[in-house]
Amino acid sequence: MRRHVSLVGQIFAILLLTLTLEFAVGIFLNERANHLSLQDDEARRLAEHLVIARKLLIEQPPEQRHALALQLTTDRYDVHWTPSSPPPPPLAPGLERMRRQIITWEPTLEQSGLWLRLASPGRSVSEINGGLRLADGSWLYFGARHSGGKWTFAIGRMGLALIPVLALLIGGGILIRRTLAPLRDLTRATERIGLSDEVVVRESGSNDVRNLIRAFNAMQTRIHRLITERTETLAAVGHDMRTPLARLRLRLENLPENEAREGIEDDLTEMGEMIDSLLAFLGGEKNGEPPVRTDLAVLVATVVDAFQDQGRLVDYAGPDHLEMAVRSLSLRRAIINLIENALHYGGRARVTLARQEREVLIRVDDDGPGIPRDKLEEVLKPFARLDEARQRNTRGLGLGLAIVARAVELEGGQLTLANRPEGGLRAEICLYLPPDAGRR
Repeated sequence: MRRHVSLVGQIFAILLLTLTLEFAVGIFLNERANHLSLQDDEARRLAEHLVIARKLLIEQPPEQRHALALQLTTDRYDVHWTPSSPPPPPLAPGLERMRRQIITWEPTLEQSGLWLRLASPGRSVSEINGGLRLADGSWLYFGARHSGGKWTFAIGRMGLALIPVLALLIGGGILIRRTLAPLRDLTRATERIGLSDEVVVRESGSNDVRNLIRAFNAMQTRIHRLITERTETLAAVGHDMRTPLARLRLRLENLPENEAREGIEDDLTEMGEMIDSLLAFLGGEKNGEPPVRTDLAVLVATVVDAFQDQGRLVDYAGPDHLEMAVRSLSLRRAIINLIENALHYGGRARVTLARQEREVLIRVDDDGPGIPRDKLEEVLKPFARLDEARQRNTRGLGLGLAIVARAVELEGGQLTLANRPEGGLRAEICLYLPPDAGRR
């Protein structure tokens, strides 16, 4: 399942990326400048040491130059003298800039055939070897060691520089979270719109956010007014339609018993059921019923008993008690609709209640013809009719399963329809228990 990052997280990630890039570029440029400065300083000190060593060696007789070279050797510089010509030095293009800097600092070394090479590349302590020709044709070899400690020093400075960056990130994150707090309030209010009383969001934040909240509050007022007007209209229409139906039933009592009277009674019953289902579906957006602790096992068993008292073939299998917080009226109607649907198309209904970990399952199985696989989602839509899959004598407006789907959605559950391998349809309501729900 793909997980979406919140707006606060996205802004924080942008802030983190921006500061990280700025920090990295700044450190790179700073270390680059420091590296060039250190290289210039290293070239100057080496040039001074070479000039002094060359002057002292050339003033001594050849037999004393070896001993003098040892005396000129320090922790940073090795000095050796040889009367023979050295082999051609390997190319060291990377040190050409340093060689030019040495000659710039000491022009007298330009005619000495100075060459450099990197003796230990890639190590924490690098060594530059080289040589130059003395006036009598002998050669002075040298080695200059420089530690990579500047990188350790650079890492330390980077760690210190990260402290204000992290402080800026934390402070920026807190400010961003506070700035976007009105949007979180707006999100919560949006989730509740049409499901409860009007929730007016307090206008706060930037001008754009205030304008958005103001527009939302106005839109919410219009929506609730429309829902209220429609609910009141439906209640009035339902009352007005039931009145003539009641009069027709009274007049029907005076008619003799025959097939015509039975047909009229069936039609009146169906019309009443159609009115009930239409009012239940169209009046369901504003459901004021709160979730209450309910024994689902007792609720389901009571519904099954009511059908059995009518002589209907309905069986129940499940525990004697299973409690959870639900909207019992709407869930009861959903279970009744599923059982009536199973009885209408299969003649028999088997109701099962079970608990699996944090899920409560309510299954209704029938022995009917089932539903084509490609139509299983379509039948959940309002006013859906699949006469080619079911019998032609379909009653009602096709709102039964739509009412069930809406009731289950209100509980945060899931309704699933599936054809059973042995034949018939299985309608399953899956309700989710809260994490702290105890076992019963």
